[in-house]
Amino acid sequence: MPALASPAHASYDAVIVGGGHNGLVAAAYLARAGRTVLVLERLGHTGGAAVSTRPFAGVDARLSRYSYLVSLLPRKIVDELGLRFAVRKRTVSSYTPAERGGRATGLLVGGGADRTRESFAALTGGDAEYAAWQEFYATTLRVAERVFPTLTEPLPERAELRARIDDEAAWRMLFEEPIGAAIEERFADDLVRGVVLTDALIGTFADAHDPSLLQNRCFLYHVVGGGTGDWDVPVGGMGALTDALADAARAAGAEIVTGHEATRVETDGGHAEVAFRTEAGDTGRVAARHVLVNASPQALAALLGDEAPAPAAEGAQLKVNMLLRRLPRLRDAGVDPRDAFAGTFHIAEGYGQLATAYEEAAGGRLPSAPPSEIYCHSLTDPSILAPELAERGYQTLTLFGLHTPARLFAADNDAVRDELLKATLDQLDAQLAEPIADCLAVDAEGRPCIEAKTPLDLERELRLPGGHIFHRDLSFPYATDGTGRWGVETAHANVLLCGAGAVRGGGVSGVPGHNAAMAVLQPDG
Repeated sequence: MPALASPAHASYDAVIVGGGHNGLVAAAYLARAGRTVLVLERLGHTGGAAVSTRPFAGVDARLSRYSYLVSLLPRKIVDELGLRFAVRKRTVSSYTPAERGGRATGLLVGGGADRTRESFAALTGGDAEYAAWQEFYATTLRVAERVFPTLTEPLPERAELRARIDDEAAWRMLFEEPIGAAIEERFADDLVRGVVLTDALIGTFADAHDPSLLQNRCFLYHVVGGGTGDWDVPVGGMGALTDALADAARAAGAEIVTGHEATRVETDGGHAEVAFRTEAGDTGRVAARHVLVNASPQALAALLGDEAPAPAAEGAQLKVNMLLRRLPRLRDAGVDPRDAFAGTFHIAEGYGQLATAYEEAAGGRLPSAPPSEIYCHSLTDPSILAPELAERGYQTLTLFGLHTPARLFAADNDAVRDELLKATLDQLDAQLAEPIADCLAVDAEGRPCIEAKTPLDLERELRLPGGHIFHRDLSFPYATDGTGRWGVETAHANVLLCGAGAVRGGGVSGVPGHNAAMAVLQPDG
């Protein structure tokens, strides 16, 4: 069913500002509970950052253009909303190329315990690193099993979550001491240390020993998903999720209106009005008992006329989408490219390299060896490619670069983007037996199928503050002063934040949308 051209009514039980995946989750829950619901979406389509797009002219390949993997989406939400949506496990967790003794080699994690153990031994010369790896991730698994179910419950107090984890060493490692201390204590090999640390740095500009523990918060969210820490590939691309959510919301009775930008929210705490502007320049207003804002805390403050929260968010990543005619050959002849690219392919992400990249970027310079990681979704889900492309061996590549804060692009976004992209691909090429450029497909106009997005690009296209993919720094998943019962509350009783900037927000999870709906439906129970 297409989106409506305009709101059908003057008043609703709930108006949801923003049709990203969290707003759609909230809409579906509220409509299924019998509430009248209106979703106002600024763009001409729903989905926000969780969309599938054909970015290359004349080429039938649907890429998850912005968000790309799923871990934090609870099965509870999929089941309760009856979503027709599935994910697939990746056969390999990661591959990290290396050079040891003048020989190209690497660390392959996945494909069975024996194969992983052998890869560790071949790289490090013994069994100690693999044993430490097993023990470390057994600890994070136990934490994940205890923490993940709490994400869709009322916010626990800090002491309550600590008791639920019931492991003082794990609590200290993840919640009290910089994660760098735990990594250095448990692992000796620089490359192994770096592979572990990367989960603390996705979309997060921090050092391993940052006393703020920002890196710990990021690490925690990357290892608790699904109660396992697995990161899975969405079948049909990320847009399959938001399409399923929009269908579920409409089926339950929610109205979705695209091309309508909310411009103002006025509330007395009991009743609210939302003003909007259409793509054609027309204006209007709708009344609501509750307003749920699926946007950043900065956007929420602007809608309410409140003072913007500080400090301002700042994204720190480079996102590159590519379509290849074939996977490149590797310098490490001991691994099949289909295995190496099936999981997370780490580039320039040794522990020392990550520290150097952070120091350079913090000093105002692009990293000399930009760290990044690559994912090949089409190896796990070839349905995102037209059958003829899949038959010819085409593959998608998604690259996510680290330690490139928005401030580095402020002077000249286009020029710095080009410079960074070249340096990043140079680091990839150093691990390949052929340049990645030789493997790129071309679009209908003969241009290479590659696009890059900086934090400032994401700010312009998606209104992410500073291009921050989590809207603001992640928080620990427990209550602090002012967080409210569900972590979505604001200073206004009937206005809720249901976007990634809510407590326990960030990533493609639907958790803030679920929790905002519960704050409406179960305010006290």
